[in-house]
Amino acid sequence: MGADYLDRIRRARVYEVAIESPLDPAPRLSRRLGCEVLLKREDLQPVFSFKLRGAYNKVAGLSAEEAGRGVICASAGNHAQGVALAARRRGIGATVVMPRTTPAIKVEAVASLGAAIELAGDDYDGAFERARTLARERSLTFIHPFDDPEVIAGQGTIGLELLKQQPGPLDAVFVPVGGGGLIGGIGACLKALAPGVRVIGVEPEDAAGMHASLAAGRVVALEHVGLFADGVAVRRVGEETLRLARQCVDEVVLVDTDEICAAIQDIFEDTRSIAEPAGALAVAGLKKWLAAGRATGGRYATVISGANMNFDRLRHVAERADLGQHREAVFAVEIPEHPGSFLRFCEAFAARNVTEFNYRYARADRAQIFVGFALTGGLAEQAALERAIAAAGFPVLDMSHNEMAKLHVRYMVGGAAAGLRHERLFRFEFPERPGALLAFLKAVGTDRNISLFHYRNHGSDYGRVLAGIEVPPPSAADFLQHLAELGYEYVEETQNPAYRIFLGG
Repeated sequence: MGADYLDRIRRARVYEVAIESPLDPAPRLSRRLGCEVLLKREDLQPVFSFKLRGAYNKVAGLSAEEAGRGVICASAGNHAQGVALAARRRGIGATVVMPRTTPAIKVEAVASLGAAIELAGDDYDGAFERARTLARERSLTFIHPFDDPEVIAGQGTIGLELLKQQPGPLDAVFVPVGGGGLIGGIGACLKALAPGVRVIGVEPEDAAGMHASLAAGRVVALEHVGLFADGVAVRRVGEETLRLARQCVDEVVLVDTDEICAAIQDIFEDTRSIAEPAGALAVAGLKKWLAAGRATGGRYATVISGANMNFDRLRHVAERADLGQHREAVFAVEIPEHPGSFLRFCEAFAARNVTEFNYRYARADRAQIFVGFALTGGLAEQAALERAIAAAGFPVLDMSHNEMAKLHVRYMVGGAAAGLRHERLFRFEFPERPGALLAFLKAVGTDRNISLFHYRNHGSDYGRVLAGIEVPPPSAADFLQHLAELGYEYVEETQNPAYRIFLGG
């Protein structure tokens, strides 16, 4: 396996379009973590992502007959740009199928490289099926984003560069994982030439296809993938990439959204560059791996895989980064509803920097507040603060890890609504396209009351919606069937304590 892929990697044609990306030190992060952190800057490639390596190697190696038919791919961003650039350099036609939910900035970036674009499906899977259909109908050559040996070999050239550029022996390389092409190529290279270097994959907790597949020993199709790190939001890893991972990957670390946002901030502070969420996975994984006590000291390379970030997503990243760095904690606190109690709470914690305070009168005897505090001592201080609030006589619940509270409730604290019966609460991901809300309302039906609705757009392909719906028990099965037919990803939050405390559930 190693020798075969190593030969492919050494023959890969990538430098006609790609640069040998630098391996930059991260001095601020290194000092904080007590080790040497290096950043492999694939975000500096011409299309701001590593993807053009594999795409170009595949397109450049096509026979004249294959190339003459033209190429096609399915992608919402980075792979699309790589294929479009490769096709333009070779002088052949390229068609890119992108989900209808793809933001205009990504569509325009691909169009500027000369590719023909078709929008189809609400997600990558829909676009993939359409691209496969078009490939058959038009005899186009399909360029897979990861499960192709030549694509994998192109990505593997990063491994050769790491070994050439390292200032000394590496202890481990941390690699983002989506479909597995990047870690498959880098892993095959390193295990052939430097088997002592650990190869560690990093996935979001809500899109952990490789982690699940390695545990099962076969490709596992995820029912749902989170979309924050959209560059790695893949339901199925590849058959070939899983085969490589089973031989080359030492372990996979899972990180959450807050940890990814914190890593974006870490990279910015050392480089003044902004990685996309998938591009920051490796740094997030390294931090979590070290925090778990896996090692002290050492030298670690992290692959910064891309920087195709929509500007309007930065607000969400900034909001969540302090939580991910454990520099902020948010709590639900109960105070007596009588004169002076508000003042007493504030006096008890006057020495602390309050980052957020939400309150609304709801009951005659007690009130609930949503409060945030700045931290300087991390998780230990967060736990001590929770104990101090309780010791001061105020019932308290830490909300710092409650996704619904952080995403919705902190912006809509308002108390209970009178007269509601059988309310159930759902958190949805809505595709950002015309008609999405109308389709939702039709699924709910005219015989059910929508009792709560909160929407937030984070500059991505999907908006986040929190909806309360009155669902009498006799109609519950019918209602859930309508939601299943709608096809929007959702999580029921009726039992979430943030709902019960602040919204009256």
